[in-house]
Amino acid sequence: MNDHSPEHAPRKRSPFATLRASFLTGLVVVAPIALTLWLIWTVTGWIDSWVLPLIPERWQPEQYIGLNLRGLGVIIFLIFTVVAGWLAKGFFGRSLLRWGEGLVDRMPVVRSVYNGLKQIAETVFAQTESNFEKACLIEYPRPGIWAIGFVSTKAKGEILRRTPHDGEVMSVFLPTTPNPTSGFLLFVPESDLIYLDMGVEDAAKLIISAGLVYPNPKAPNTPPPA
Repeated sequence: MNDHSPEHAPRKRSPFATLRASFLTGLVVVAPIALTLWLIWTVTGWIDSWVLPLIPERWQPEQYIGLNLRGLGVIIFLIFTVVAGWLAKGFFGRSLLRWGEGLVDRMPVVRSVYNGLKQIAETVFAQTESNFEKACLIEYPRPGIWAIGFVSTKAKGEILRRTPHDGEVMSVFLPTTPNPTSGFLLFVPESDLIYLDMGVEDAAKLIISAGLVYPNPKAPNTPPPA
């Protein structure tokens, strides 16, 4: 039988199918850029709406140039934050901060809100070594099913003493998909962990993408060959 017979001839794609494929390819390229720019524009406007009303009207640049400079509030916020951080490192700043926190500690409801927000801010923004060390695999929610977790620290104190296991016990954060900021804190014997070669960032991408983006040493955004 002739392989080049009409029955085996490749089907030509219709103009609509070609146009549809080009549109989807363009959407993959344009959508991340557009969403990123939109997010930056929106956050910039949100910060401006909070900061600029605090500036006296006679100092508003709009009074001199007749234009609303978007992003000016962000610049003022960054400068103020840097100055506040610089002052907080000095003796006077530390003393003032302790006095203010002592005042807040006398307010029952405000104290709880402030301490909670402070702990979150220190966890997210503090430049310390308190971060996830490695990505790992653990059997969850039952044996034979594996999930990606992030190893934070070794268990200490009462948690370690009351864990009926010989050897190290690790604190593991088990994130959810597609939002890795929520999840579960598990205390797992280190012998039950399988450490991964991929970094924490690559593991987070895998979780956020629901398993669609696998890390690749040569091309991180391309799945490794099967």
